[in-house]
Amino acid sequence: MSNNTLGLKLYGEKCSQLLKESEIRFAGIVDKDGQLIAGGFKEGLVPHEGDETRLQSFLEFVSKASIRKEYDESLGPINYLAARRDKAVLVSFPFPITQILLLISAEPSANIENLAKKVVEIFIDVN
Repeated sequence: MSNNTLGLKLYGEKCSQLLKESEIRFAGIVDKDGQLIAGGFKEGLVPHEGDETRLQSFLEFVSKASIRKEYDESLGPINYLAARRDKAVLVSFPFPITQILLLISAEPSANIENLAKKVVEIFIDVN
């Protein structure tokens, strides 16, 4: 197996771990071109109407914001970006070295800080 294939398998396993959390609806790894390369919606979940379109729109916003580096020197790099909506919480975590993003959609009641801690616990060994 190539390093790339092993990496995708690892990312898929990490996304599956996240999807075990009750409030998480979607956990996926997206490449710099906006393509889902690992993960997806929770099995058996019926996405909200337009979920996939909203995730794509959020992804476009996040990818643009994540590549902006103008405040990195003074404030440090972006750890995550979050948006709380009426029907969902969307959180993205950039992996700058590999130029991919972890994108999470969760129930609107989700605590963003707790989600971030869970992601760090699960992805601690991934750069």
